[in-house]
Amino acid sequence: MDINEQLLCMTSNINIRIKPLLDQDFVPAVLWNQAYLQEAGETTNATEVAIALRRPDQTCTVFRTKVLPLGGSNDKLTLRYLERVLKFLLWQRGGSEILVAGCDAMVGELEKIYSPHGARAFDHNFFGEKVYRSALKITACSVEDLPIENETSMPLGRHLDGCRIGFDLGGSDRKCAAVIDGEVVFSEEVEWNPYFEQDSSYHIEGINDTLKRAAEHLPRIDAIGGSSAGVYVNNEVRVASLFRGVCPVDFESNVRRVFFDLQKRWSGVPFEVVNDGEVTALAGSMSMNENAVLGLAMGTSEAVGYVTPEGNITPMLNELAFAPLDYRDDAPVDEWSGDAGVGAQYLSQQAVARLVPVAGIELPTGMPFPEQLVEVQKLMAAGDQRAADIYSTIGTYLGYAIAHYASFYTIRKVLLLGRVTSGQGGNIIIEQAQKVLDDIFPALAKQIEMVTPNEQDKRHGQAVAAASLPMIS
Repeated sequence: MDINEQLLCMTSNINIRIKPLLDQDFVPAVLWNQAYLQEAGETTNATEVAIALRRPDQTCTVFRTKVLPLGGSNDKLTLRYLERVLKFLLWQRGGSEILVAGCDAMVGELEKIYSPHGARAFDHNFFGEKVYRSALKITACSVEDLPIENETSMPLGRHLDGCRIGFDLGGSDRKCAAVIDGEVVFSEEVEWNPYFEQDSSYHIEGINDTLKRAAEHLPRIDAIGGSSAGVYVNNEVRVASLFRGVCPVDFESNVRRVFFDLQKRWSGVPFEVVNDGEVTALAGSMSMNENAVLGLAMGTSEAVGYVTPEGNITPMLNELAFAPLDYRDDAPVDEWSGDAGVGAQYLSQQAVARLVPVAGIELPTGMPFPEQLVEVQKLMAAGDQRAADIYSTIGTYLGYAIAHYASFYTIRKVLLLGRVTSGQGGNIIIEQAQKVLDDIFPALAKQIEMVTPNEQDKRHGQAVAAASLPMIS
């Protein structure tokens, strides 16, 4: 009997009443966790556990939970629960030093899993060497020695005074906007192909060209703000797919501090760059005049950003494309991280491509994912039920994902965007996700509203939000 079967037998209240139409074996992380925590809560000697994630700058976030009594047959379930929760926390919040209080017996197992040769070796390298430039460590500590939580938030954005440039760096184009006191006076998209360029000067001069194009439409430059996919720490590029073709030596010497170098070229004006997911959430927050916003873009991958109830963005990574959503043993595997059941396989073009053959749609072998999505959109527009089934399946994934994310974020609005949500299929996704929330998570359904950006925000919202990042002294 595998772990999922053990849990299903152990609890009577786990009931996947709504299953994805084309993926009946899907095991929602939110229901698995709820069933485990219910079982732990019904025991008289459940163990309180705290997981602290500390970064090299000594900022720290703490997650508190409880586990079944340690020892015996429960330990496999507990290890499964803690490992999946830690995986989520790493990709949501980030950290290079993990301290666990309350279950010393499990820490050694977690350390093995997240070691250079363990199942999560990718995560060990990613968070240690690449993001925080400090080896990932997992250690046990006493409750008394647990670090005090001191998570910070950054009051970036919402600064609309002066003459500003906003830019967004994507995999197929560079977008820029010239903004004067919050009004867009010029915007432009320029095609480029940065992924496989080995010479970093291609990227650097391309970004600078975009800034110059916007600057031609402003009387002066007071500030520059930008967004891009990847991980940025204090304006440093730590990990970004745009520079995947650049060798490590060139990356270290020319890319890592590229935005500091560009700031010097532009007379040292205030210059801020953050992850594009954060700017998407910020743009939605500004447009709706609402905080506690989770921005979720379903495109090439799953991009996520978050605005706190106070209206700020945080140092959290929010890279939920690599956070688990499906706990089945044979879940689809992400080819980059090597982990199974993570968000990108369910809430992106990858999900569409994975479901195409299951739906009975035949497309040419090797057709790129974006082209497969276009074909599915055409079928949807023609009223093909097979395409509708794909969107319904993704909508079910989304409903369970939102409920899962609500265990880790305070959410009032979910801003949905990305090519997967466009057209008639997007309506099916939202309707099905709402059905999951209404039927299985009614309290969350009353608390959380799913929204999509209007046309004005699609055209200019991201650029204005990016331009608003720096504060002018």
